[in-house]
Amino acid sequence: MSSLNPVERAASLGGAVAGAPLRLVGGLASPARGDMARNVRRAIGINEEPRAIATDPDDAYLAPDGVARLVHADLPSMLIAGVSALLLQMLHPLAMAGVAEHSGYREDPLGRLRRTAAFVAATTFGTTAEAEAAIAQVQQVHRRVRGTAPDGRPYSADDPELVTFIHVAEVSSFLASARRYGPVPLTPEQCDRYYEEVAPVAYALGATWAPRSVDEVESYLLRVRPDLYAGPQARAARDWLVRGVARRPTERAVYSLVLAASVGVLPDWARRELGLSLAGPFDLFVDSAAVTPLARALSAAVRWMVTPPA
Repeated sequence: MSSLNPVERAASLGGAVAGAPLRLVGGLASPARGDMARNVRRAIGINEEPRAIATDPDDAYLAPDGVARLVHADLPSMLIAGVSALLLQMLHPLAMAGVAEHSGYREDPLGRLRRTAAFVAATTFGTTAEAEAAIAQVQQVHRRVRGTAPDGRPYSADDPELVTFIHVAEVSSFLASARRYGPVPLTPEQCDRYYEEVAPVAYALGATWAPRSVDEVESYLLRVRPDLYAGPQARAARDWLVRGVARRPTERAVYSLVLAASVGVLPDWARRELGLSLAGPFDLFVDSAAVTPLARALSAAVRWMVTPPA
């Protein structure tokens, strides 16, 4: 990552995030809430207005009263989860090869997050027709993403096992972030229902199996964990993501906090493999005493900005 040791990185991160809530106070006092919402969305690469939500159960792709909509509707926790999912996906050498060789993430830093957000919005809040159109578009792209990874293995984005891994990396990150930073607590039953509700999306994309409960997700990750590692392509992508693309001090402070929160959402073993874990108790202390409270404050601020006034 860099020449800094873990403790130095933690100190640097702490200094960057400490001022973020103070810099947000002025924005919270502004009456121009609509402009603030647009600015927040624009800052993360979402220039379009929110899509219309399908409310008819007979027409909606996912149940309007389901847990998936509850989880995916919260912008701040989904933003944290999106970065966390990218980090977790880096550990699959075939998935990482596809990203490194077929995407322009350095030239279009927000592009992948934006496309993922558009896909999640269509399959979560759209009609069946809108969701199927989004799925078909992704499948069309997947058919072109193929090659040979640095470890000599061929890869294809439409490989059913790879589709399952990308799906699990995303939805497990979405749920973990929602449980930590979302506006409402989720029961164990709701967590199982969430995986049940989103599994059909993976099948529609070409997976032959997808987990439908918390236990199945945990068991799946334990099974594939020996095959996950941070190779040269993953380390390069990690370093690029850690550096970030923000330039102004306020943006860098907020980005540092989002990144730290996303690392905190990762499983412990994934943090260690990516070189983003501090030694022993330092990890827990920094996460619980600094990152989580600040990220919750930031999430509340963003949630206030993007929620239309009653």
